[in-house]
Amino acid sequence: MLASRPSTMLLSFLLLLTTVNALHFYLDANEKRCFVEELPSDTVVEGHYKALEWTDSTQEYTINEELGIIVEVEEMETGHVVTKTRGPSDGRFTFTSHESGDHSLCISTNYTSWFSSTHIKFYLDIVVGSTKPDIESDRSHIGELSSKLRDLNQKLEDVRREQQYQRERESDFRDLSESTNSKAVWYSVLQIGVLLATCTWQLRHLKHFFADKR
Repeated sequence: MLASRPSTMLLSFLLLLTTVNALHFYLDANEKRCFVEELPSDTVVEGHYKALEWTDSTQEYTINEELGIIVEVEEMETGHVVTKTRGPSDGRFTFTSHESGDHSLCISTNYTSWFSSTHIKFYLDIVVGSTKPDIESDRSHIGELSSKLRDLNQKLEDVRREQQYQRERESDFRDLSESTNSKAVWYSVLQIGVLLATCTWQLRHLKHFFADKR
């Protein structure tokens, strides 16, 4: 949540990813206005501002070409200055957060005199974009996915070959079983035939034996 420091007026607004936020406020020419925003790392922030200076002669806020605006962004935890730009009264700024955490956004003018009584009406639009794409990381991730897909396809191919081998073995075993069963049947029939022939021979032999005894 964006909030002003205690020395400035109470101001807050919520910045969401890929959203546009517009506000306006007043500041003196020699005043610095700072806001604090918590940002993720590698997040693009774009801003458009327009400063109007009070003119006593016309009793209105107008553009002053001599008015310059200084925008300074700093990482609050480390004190690292992310960007510091000086532009016209109507301009833009862009920066990318390097580390996640609180960032201070300070706005001031090029007027340095403490005795200046000039008043500024400041319009500010801020766009907090989505996280910058990490191309190298994405390429690495795609490479890992491709490797995993290749491994998965290889495993599927191995499973397919194993299933085909098992089907072939089952077919061979079925053919062998049918052949064995067929041989067993014919062997049983042969045994029965031999037994019948043996019994017939023994009966005839016994008949002749008893006939000779008489």
